Amino acid sequence: MLVNLKQILEIAEQEKSAIGMFNATGFDSLQAVISAAEELNRPVIIAHAEVHNVYNDISMVGPAMVAVAQAAKVPVCVHLDHGTSLDMIYKALRLGFTSVMMDASALPYEENLRLTKQITDAAHAMNVSVEAELGRLITGEAGSGEGLVGARPEDFYTRPDEAEAFCKATGIDALAIAFGTAHGFYTSQPKLDFDVIKNCAKATGLPLVMHGGSGVSEEGFRKAIESGIRKINYYSYMSKAGYAAAREVINSGTTNYLHDVEYAAMQAMREDVKKAIKMFS
Repeated sequence: MLVNLKQILEIAEQEKSAIGMFNATGFDSLQAVISAAEELNRPVIIAHAEVHNVYNDISMVGPAMVAVAQAAKVPVCVHLDHGTSLDMIYKALRLGFTSVMMDASALPYEENLRLTKQITDAAHAMNVSVEAELGRLITGEAGSGEGLVGARPEDFYTRPDEAEAFCKATGIDALAIAFGTAHGFYTSQPKLDFDVIKNCAKATGLPLVMHGGSGVSEEGFRKAIESGIRKINYYSYMSKAGYAAAREVINSGTTNYLHDVEYAAMQAMREDVKKAIKMFS
């Protein structure tokens, strides 16, 4: 059942849980996520990240994502993750995505606000939800790990007063905040500031989003959800599970067919997604 982000996060708010967002970088991961959600009878968010467009063009994978969501036995939101270009965001809207993220968090506050308001007005006219971001994660969405030299994570945490003003001015449906997580793989356990979540939730009254969810401990997820996180972005460790399974099949020398490798990766990703959904629930 295809729903928008606002609708699916209302479920999370009622349950005081979080809904997992998983990047569908191809048809294998798309099948893994949907089958996991249906097996557990849980709502889910499938996403296409703009940085992944080089691997699977949205023009091809987008219609498949929408069709799979429409046919799913559980509520499914189709989301554009980290949309940084207006061209990509408008393309997602035309393809029938039910949620888009306007990520202008690297720009000055006023420019972020202006672009987010522009997208929100256009998207809401189509019953499409909008997520935006304030504050910055030290590592980028591409997972390069380059970071910002000399920077401390707390220097980029989301400010509750700024978040309140931003949400009121733009009319967005969900806000991604920075409170200690990072994209990609962690080299050590992240130190999360749960007070940032609590204060931003109180100030905005909106569902809050955790980016960089892979690698956070189960206790970290629990506390984040209790503090007000309602959407958790999860990809890196799902992808890692698929990669490990694919490598095992290749190294076994038992097949020369790519579909055997892809199938093993899909099964491993599905099991990893199931674990994540259970933690978020």
